[in-house]
Parts: sequence; structure tokens; C-alpha cells
Amino acid sequence: MRIKVTILITALILIWSCRPSVEETVDLNVQNWIHGSENCEENIDPPIQVVKYNSNTWILRQNKCINYEGPFMFLFFGEDKALLMDTGATEEDDIFPLYKTVKQIINDWTEKNGEVELIVAHTHNHSDHYAADGQFEGKPNTTVIDLEVEDLMNFYNISNWPEEIVDFELGNRLMKIIPIPGHQASSIALYDTSTKILLTGDTFYPGRLYVKDWNAFKMSIERLVKFTDNYEISTILGNHIEMTQTPGVDYPIETIYQPKEHQLTLSVLELKELSGALTKLGDKPKMEIHNSFIIYPID
Repeated sequence: MRIKVTILITALILIWSCRPSVEETVDLNVQNWIHGSENCEENIDPPIQVVKYNSNTWILRQNKCINYEGPFMFLFFGEDKALLMDTGATEEDDIFPLYKTVKQIINDWTEKNGEVELIVAHTHNHSDHYAADGQFEGKPNTTVIDLEVEDLMNFYNISNWPEEIVDFELGNRLMKIIPIPGHQASSIALYDTSTKILLTGDTFYPGRLYVKDWNAFKMSIERLVKFTDNYEISTILGNHIEMTQTPGVDYPIETIYQPKEHQLTLSVLELKELSGALTKLGDKPKMEIHNSFIIYPID
């Protein structure tokens, strides 16, 4: 009997040791982000915070002492392409070395995995998300996507904007591109079928949701909700944090210091909360404060 038990335990150990490993990921619900300083002359944080979410995914945040927007950027690796979503709010590479930072990540990754082409894309056409495009233009093996709706339709092969959701392949890593105008005409969301992360840019994030086109925004949020009904979502990530940890309270506009920030992550339930609120508000734009976001129409 003891021999049989020993054989069984040995077999179980072998099966356990040979199982496919589950890749560890950073818990973004508790991730601490650099958030500026009361006195930026004394700030010692790096110009760009680099967080490795997993072996093929990075999240970057610009220091608010360089630009109060403090935008997030996202880098995804596939077997053939690396995709950088957004380039931040500052043009000058001497104070905001985004290309050098991204290039170092790519160099480290390619040593283990092989060469990839870099695609520089954008969640939308606002300057705090494309300011550093010039650092990437003309660089080897790099394509920078232009910013207008027509440019996106041509690059991603979208024939029916904004209703059509299309695939974008990085090489054994499929992305889905979802047009979501309303905050800005060429706004898109991106869904990573690998991590199940849904990027929503400035359309949905813990902050002031500036709505330029009310009806288009409502339709885009409805499109996102329908998408989440059909796809597993691990988390929703936007481009900024503007809310505090106190429900319904945001930081002052253009602040350079945000202690006790709301977490970056949002949930599908909160997205549906936004959708329901927009439905109740109807066709007349109106500001409305929620725990994790503020509906904020603009002219």
C-alpha cells in the first residue's frame, strides 16, 4: 500500500511540475502610480513610470510634474508587431524621453523573442496623447498612424465607421478596434484578447468624461456595453486619473499633485452605470456626478 501511495504522490508531483505555467500579472487595483508633487522643483520621480503588467504588456505614465495631464500609455507585444497606444503630452525628448524608454523595452524584449515592427497608434486626436509622435517619426521599423477618422479607416481597414469593429493582428495576439466617437471624432477603444483588457481612452476613465458630441457619445457607450456582453473583460483602463479616493470628488483641473488617487481600473458594472445614466438623461446634455466618474458635456 505504501509503495502505491508513493508512486501516486510521485506521479502527481510530476504532473504538477509539468503543467503550463500561469503568467503572473500586476494587480492594477493596488498599483501605486506616480502622481506629481506639491512642489515640482523637488520632485524626484522619473519622467515616465514604467510598469510591467506581464511579459508582453507594459503600462507607462507621464509624470504630472512634466505635464499636469499625467496621461497613461500602453505597450503590447505580439510575435510580429509591438503596439504603442498614445505618446503622451510633451514633445521634447530631453524632458520626456518616451522613444528612448519604449526602445529600451523593445530591445530587452527582442533579445528573448525576436524582432518586431513598432506601430504607434492613438486612442484619439487630442494633443496630450500624440505630443511625442515626432520622437518616433522616421525611426527604423516604426509606423506612426495619423490621427483623422479617414486615416484610421484606411490603416485598420474599417469600412463602416463607427459601427464596424475590426481585428488588428500583432502576431498570435489579436486586438479588436472599436470606434467610439463622442469625446472626440476619431476616438477608438481597443480590446486585447490576450489579457482581456479593454482600453477606453478619454471616453471612460476615473475622471471628468468630457463629451463633445452627446448623441455620438451615448451610442459609443452603448456599443461598448454590447461588446462587454459578448467578451470577457478583465479590467477597463482609461488614459487619466482625475478622481480621488473619495466617491464623487475630483481633483482641481490642471492640478500637478494628486495624493490618494482613485485606482486606474474601472469595471463593466461602472460602464453600465454610465450607460444607464446617459439613457436617463436623454437627449439634453447635462453634467452628472457619479462615484468614479463625472459626465461633463462641453461645447
